[in-house]
Amino acid sequence: MTGISTILKEMKANPKGIRFNELKKVCEHYFGKPRQSGSSHCVYKTPWPGDPRVNIQNKKGKAKPYQVKQVLLAVEKIEVQHD
Repeated sequence: MTGISTILKEMKANPKGIRFNELKKVCEHYFGKPRQSGSSHCVYKTPWPGDPRVNIQNKKGKAKPYQVKQVLLAVEKIEVQHD
């Protein structure tokens, strides 16, 4: 199994090369179980006000690069809040 920190490094280095299951693993680590899943989308609740969701989508086993970048920003925001 690939660790979260390794996946995060891969996400930063190559957002286009991330598998959906890797992105989902990172999201579940930081945000918990998805509020919605079962379709091609998984929606995660985030701990800040505003539009509190992270939405990722499975595209033939791959994650969409713009969604990888959104998850990276959300993870960074969480890490800043916990420092």
